[in-house]
Amino acid sequence: MDVFFYAIPGLIIAAVVFAAVRIIRRSLDLRRAWNSGLTAEARCLRSYTTTSGGGGDTSVTTTLHHVYEFRTREGRAVRFEERGGPSTVIEGDIVTVHYTAERPERATAHAPSPVKAAAGTIGVLVFFGVIAAFCVGFMVTYHEMSSEFGMPFGGPHVTYQEPDVPYEQP
Repeated sequence: MDVFFYAIPGLIIAAVVFAAVRIIRRSLDLRRAWNSGLTAEARCLRSYTTTSGGGGDTSVTTTLHHVYEFRTREGRAVRFEERGGPSTVIEGDIVTVHYTAERPERATAHAPSPVKAAAGTIGVLVFFGVIAAFCVGFMVTYHEMSSEFGMPFGGPHVTYQEPDVPYEQP
């Protein structure tokens, strides 16, 4: 039963690490696209929203998505989807996209703003670090408390012994 005190924080840490890797990867993709110097005119093929939340007392979050298509300098047609674009872009609009020659499908229609992107990435990573540190601290504290009572991994290994001295009533 006490394995949950290790497994659940471990799963939370694994999820946080997975999310952090994805965020770092996306941040690096944006930086590469902005620094490549390659741009193209893209057409917005579709604009739609997705919603999440709203169950019970939770708030509803709406995310705007755009689907763009452009041609690279080599003439290759590339279509990509991007979340969180400006709400003023609608189907049929022409926008400038930034892409890398190696992976044009990881293009972005976001205007270059490396300081804003870095600040957002660092903020999220710090938040994830706090979550992971709390989980590690919880596991260490639980282990130390279990060891203090002679219970490795929290097993019921302590038995009660009657004192040798009889209890005297006053």
